[in-house]
Amino acid sequence: MSGKMRGVVNMRRIEKTFHISIIIAVVCACMHVFYEPAQALESGSYRLLSISVSEELILVSRIPDQKKFLLDAADVKITINDKPGEFKDLVLFTVVRVQMDLGKKKRKGINIDGHAREITVYDPAER
Repeated sequence: MSGKMRGVVNMRRIEKTFHISIIIAVVCACMHVFYEPAQALESGSYRLLSISVSEELILVSRIPDQKKFLLDAADVKITINDKPGEFKDLVLFTVVRVQMDLGKKKRKGINIDGHAREITVYDPAER
């Protein structure tokens, strides 16, 4: 192979490598844009510390270690004594069972720790 031919072959190899690099960069950029980190699903008994009925937020603390979570409860499913309940009825209870998705986000300028999926409470007087 002559020197000129070797230069053409090397140039084609460089072009192929460059095109492959561009494709890889585009795929990585797309993955970064569309990637959404998985949220942690957590469930357990929590002490109900505060309720904001107007903003539909609740502040709960995990019973064993008292770690606090501010949760968005705008579309939470509420069950009281195995019957559907309303958000305002939660004021009557101090201990609730909460199933939540943990993940930091902001809502109306407030840092929220997660989203409450389901809140279950049992009134001992009705058991």
